[in-house]
Amino acid sequence: MKLGRVVGTAVSTVKAEGLHSYKLLLVRDFREDASDIPDEQADYYVAIDTVGAGIGEVVMVAEGSAARLFNSSPFNAPVDAAIVAIMDTVRIGSTAIFERK
Repeated sequence: MKLGRVVGTAVSTVKAEGLHSYKLLLVRDFREDASDIPDEQADYYVAIDTVGAGIGEVVMVAEGSAARLFNSSPFNAPVDAAIVAIMDTVRIGSTAIFERK
């Protein structure tokens, strides 16, 4: 799993079976600096939203086969990234590098 920040949405009217009830969000890897402004150097990826995350939130993202395992049952769709938590606080040692407002 890794931390990311939701920076946008992705909209698709045609989806694979099993994806219809999920929002698609555009995520980039979490950076400690608060200026998480989109730029040309950034690597973005699409993740399904399983927890109701919104733009600007710091989230925990499960990747690979773990992205299909939530709600106590295997997810039968081509998913490589799933948002599984919205973070309240991220600390390194005694220093908070992120706190949800």
